[in-house]
Amino acid sequence: MLYYFTEISKYLLILIMGLYVIECIIYEFKDEDYQKSNGISVRQRIYILLLQGVAYATLCLKTGQLDYLFLMLFTQIIFFAILIIAGILYPRLDKILLNNMVLLLSIGSVILSRLDFNKALRQFFIEAISLTIGIVMPVLITKISKPEKYGFVYAGIGIGVLLAVFLLAATVNGSKISYSLFGITIQPSELVKIIYIFCVAALIGRAKSFFDIVIATSVAAVHVLILVLSRDLGSGLIYFTAYLFMLFIGTRSYIFFGLGLLAGSGASVIAYRIFSHVQVRVRAFKDPFSVIEREGYQISQSLFAISTGSFLGMGLTKGTPTDIPFVESDFIFSAVAEELGVIFGIELLLVCLSCFIIMMKTSMVCGRKFNRLLAGGFGVMYIFQVFLTVGGGIKFIPLTGVTLPFVSYGGSSVLSSVIIFFIMEWIIIDYRDREYEARLQERESREEEV
Repeated sequence: MLYYFTEISKYLLILIMGLYVIECIIYEFKDEDYQKSNGISVRQRIYILLLQGVAYATLCLKTGQLDYLFLMLFTQIIFFAILIIAGILYPRLDKILLNNMVLLLSIGSVILSRLDFNKALRQFFIEAISLTIGIVMPVLITKISKPEKYGFVYAGIGIGVLLAVFLLAATVNGSKISYSLFGITIQPSELVKIIYIFCVAALIGRAKSFFDIVIATSVAAVHVLILVLSRDLGSGLIYFTAYLFMLFIGTRSYIFFGLGLLAGSGASVIAYRIFSHVQVRVRAFKDPFSVIEREGYQISQSLFAISTGSFLGMGLTKGTPTDIPFVESDFIFSAVAEELGVIFGIELLLVCLSCFIIMMKTSMVCGRKFNRLLAGGFGVMYIFQVFLTVGGGIKFIPLTGVTLPFVSYGGSSVLSSVIIFFIMEWIIIDYRDREYEARLQERESREEEV
């Protein structure tokens, strides 16, 4: 009986996820009036409840431990409390973007619970704290008078923090990317990237000459250079890519974009020549099975996991994702594909794509240049991180060691991702408020003419 329930549950999870994705697609192609998305939002939240219920019930029945049900209960209370409170505080927020965040957090909670319950429990507390901080971000940013004026202040804070990590942090696995405070490991580059996007948006937003562009490029280059010297090359690549696209959004110059691509390509070649661990990752990428006992072990196990899961998955607890080193952080997508199936993994990526589309659509319609650059920068940074994580796990690109936002284990990653999504909500709210005021003024002017 238990065998049949496990088999049926994986089909149910794929179906529920598919229905959720369909709602995302409907939302993307429907009328722009956000008030008409309430029905979609409600249905999506029902799917989130069902997905958690089926997944945690499977884990509970397979292991015989009720701890999974208690974790599900606490998770649902926190997540849906945030959904309700955010809807009350910010009536004009994008409910679909918020639902997507909660869905991805839910999938991460399920997979981490299956991999390591203690880590899942710890992640739950981090998520609760992160959501509490994130929900007040729109209010805090609103209190700042003209945040676009403080470009060099953001630069000073970001460079100062990264430099402190480079000088003071201990070297772990050849990189200086984190330090411990009161027993808690913090990766500052995950949090600095928020300040970095504000910095770049402020500097490019007010650029009126080529010299201003040079200044903005130099400031961004200093951030990236410190990350490279710290051997945090994954974060450095994300920072660089976000800047390159923000520069294009701000200037519409294909020349600048092309020069940036050439500079990035040249820097990649230099990094390969200088850093031995980059050479190791490239060797593992080119032919992981020839070095399966050494450099290629991780990626080989990842490919084995994905191929074993095939389209429909092995079912929760029926795979062996723990054979992959650092599976809970760097290879979480492989664990999802093995036990929930490649189809479920594709649906997860479509949800990530939905988040990106919402961010970029927001960037396109924003009247304020600063907000347009913020939305574009956060959108590119988010989707590129998804690309690096999944691409590395499926051997599409060399491994970079970055996490899958909301899904992977990691406190700094979760906190920064939650803050980014709530800043996006602030941008959306600001745009909708201005749009509403413009419509109201237009209506009043028409009434006066009549």
